[in-house]
Amino acid sequence: MACPICNKPGVPAYRPFCSKRCADIDLGRWLRGSYVIPGQPLDDLGSDHPGGDEKNPGGGLDSATKRP
Repeated sequence: MACPICNKPGVPAYRPFCSKRCADIDLGRWLRGSYVIPGQPLDDLGSDHPGGDEKNPGGGLDSATKRP
Protein backbone atom coordinates (compact mmCIF):
# COMPACT_ATOMS: atom_id res chain seq x y z
CA MET A 1 0.00 0.00 0.00
CA ALA A 2 1.33 3.42 -0.91
CA CYS A 3 1.77 6.11 1.71
CA PRO A 4 -1.19 8.53 1.49
CA ILE A 5 1.12 11.51 2.08
CA CYS A 6 4.04 10.92 -0.31
CA ASN A 7 3.08 7.77 -2.29
CA LYS A 8 6.21 5.83 -1.26
CA PRO A 9 5.71 2.18 -0.26
CA GLY A 10 4.24 1.83 3.23
CA VAL A 11 6.25 0.40 6.14
CA PRO A 12 4.52 -2.07 8.51
CA ALA A 13 5.68 -0.14 11.60
CA TYR A 14 3.91 3.04 10.41
CA ARG A 15 1.15 1.50 8.30
CA PRO A 16 -0.34 2.95 6.11
CA PHE A 17 2.48 5.52 6.11
CA CYS A 18 6.10 5.11 5.03
CA SER A 19 7.66 6.86 8.03
CA LYS A 20 7.03 8.62 11.33
CA ARG A 21 7.39 11.92 9.48
CA CYS A 22 4.45 11.18 7.16
CA ALA A 23 2.39 9.87 10.09
CA ASP A 24 3.08 13.11 11.98
CA ILE A 25 2.14 15.21 8.93
CA ASP A 26 -1.19 13.37 8.77
CA LEU A 27 -1.79 13.83 12.50
CA GLY A 28 -1.06 17.56 12.17
CA ARG A 29 -3.63 17.83 9.39
CA TRP A 30 -6.25 16.16 11.57
CA LEU A 31 -5.46 18.41 14.54
CA ARG A 32 -5.60 21.60 12.44
CA GLY A 33 -8.95 20.54 10.98
CA SER A 34 -7.64 20.25 7.42
CA TYR A 35 -9.69 17.10 6.88
CA VAL A 36 -13.35 18.10 6.77
CA ILE A 37 -16.52 16.76 5.24
CA PRO A 38 -18.05 19.41 2.98
CA GLY A 39 -21.44 20.66 4.07
CA GLN A 40 -23.28 23.19 6.14
CA PRO A 41 -21.77 23.71 9.62
CA LEU A 42 -23.94 22.32 12.44
CA ASP A 43 -24.10 25.74 14.14
CA ASP A 44 -25.98 27.14 11.13
CA LEU A 45 -28.72 24.50 11.15
CA GLY A 46 -30.76 26.12 13.92
CA SER A 47 -33.26 24.41 16.21
CA ASP A 48 -35.70 23.29 13.50
CA HIS A 49 -33.33 20.77 11.89
CA PRO A 50 -34.33 17.10 11.71
CA GLY A 51 -33.10 15.02 14.62
CA GLY A 52 -33.37 17.89 17.10
CA ASP A 53 -34.18 17.42 20.75
CA GLU A 54 -37.95 16.89 20.65
CA LYS A 55 -38.20 15.78 24.30
CA ASN A 56 -36.73 19.01 25.65
CA PRO A 57 -37.29 21.77 23.07
CA GLY A 58 -36.72 24.51 25.65
CA GLY A 59 -33.06 23.90 26.22
CA GLY A 60 -30.59 22.04 28.34
CA LEU A 61 -30.54 20.60 31.82
CA ASP A 62 -31.41 23.90 33.54
CA SER A 63 -34.75 24.15 31.71
CA ALA A 64 -36.31 21.40 33.84
CA THR A 65 -38.70 22.34 36.64
CA LYS A 66 -36.80 22.69 39.88
CA ARG A 67 -37.97 21.37 43.23
CA PRO A 68 -38.29 23.78 46.14
